[in-house]
Amino acid sequence: MFSFVARQPIFDTALNVIAYEILFRDGKSNGFPDIDPNEATSKIISSTHLGIGLDEITGGKTAFINFHRDTLIHRFPTSLDPSMVMIEILETVEVDETLIAACRHLREIGFELALDDFDADEKWRPLLPYVQVIKFDIRSMKEERILSLLPEISQYEIKLLAEKVETYAEFERFRELGFHYFQGYFLARPELVRHKQIIPAQMNMLALISACNQSPMDFDRINNIINKDASLTFLLLRFINNPLYNKRIKVKDLRHALNYLGENEVKKFVSLIALANLNNDSPRELLQLSLVRAKFCSLLVAGMNELNDSPASFLAGLLSLLDAMMLQPMSELLEKVPVSEEVKHALQGNPGMLSDCLLLAKHIESARWSTIKAFSKKYGIRQTTLHGMYNSSLKWAGAMENSIN
Repeated sequence: MFSFVARQPIFDTALNVIAYEILFRDGKSNGFPDIDPNEATSKIISSTHLGIGLDEITGGKTAFINFHRDTLIHRFPTSLDPSMVMIEILETVEVDETLIAACRHLREIGFELALDDFDADEKWRPLLPYVQVIKFDIRSMKEERILSLLPEISQYEIKLLAEKVETYAEFERFRELGFHYFQGYFLARPELVRHKQIIPAQMNMLALISACNQSPMDFDRINNIINKDASLTFLLLRFINNPLYNKRIKVKDLRHALNYLGENEVKKFVSLIALANLNNDSPRELLQLSLVRAKFCSLLVAGMNELNDSPASFLAGLLSLLDAMMLQPMSELLEKVPVSEEVKHALQGNPGMLSDCLLLAKHIESARWSTIKAFSKKYGIRQTTLHGMYNSSLKWAGAMENSIN
């Protein structure tokens, strides 16, 4: 049914992820597709069609899903769990008594509703009593116009969501205006005006990443760094013993891990643990996104080269948001974390296969579907295979983050 599914995080005022908007490639406007009602069953959004369950895509958080007029009138959302879904009503729908009745019914049976790209047209007024969230596109509507609409909206118990937020300054501005939720790519873009000093503990983690990526690996140096921090030792062992990865033997220490897993795998795991510690003061979504990119890039390179997971591809994905975590330019950070030229070129956006893999991950995150087709053609990988790899990466990242935290 769907070739691709992407998710975009929705944050609260404390930058916690409270939901994901789910985007379907084959639907109009990235929404739930308009199809014959006779085709509508709960299987449309089941693991059979997506290759992964809705709860696994969102990590158990609420899924914002765009629905069109016909799908609302024919009650398609009723195949879903109301506690897991926010129904987004697209701005293009025709509002009449039939649609109002459908929305009233969906609200009565426990679903929550959101108005997408709210434009204050009179047609929306009858729906306001049933709506829990209103989304404002801050790129297409001026702030003065938004402010003029807030008094009327305040008469209802409606939360405000600012979408297409591209900078921290915009996030802070709309938070000051009383908005509750925020959606956009501002989190992954470092604000250099917020440049912060690297504290000694963070330097230790950068040194750990650096030691991991020497060839051959500087095992003694890694061991010394980890042995100085009991929590790191605990996290590393807990991580490596995760049954999703290691089901056969209990790993007791770093030397045992090296002997059992091999140098390449230990490099990836230790780098991941170090990055998790660097992310302590940053929104958790940055770590989650880094994990998804790391696994996705390694699966891509392995698929193209018919090799085991590549440490270079894993590391490129893992470090791709280091600048946003540290609020420093990537070029400066790469001077502190010596990595291979291949990884460095990818992180700096220079042309190459690894750079293409990282760019593909970013395009999937932002639902730029045309680039997936171009990548598929260039590297001879079926689009459905790319879709499966990304879904597997979402699932893996969720499990790994639980092991770290």
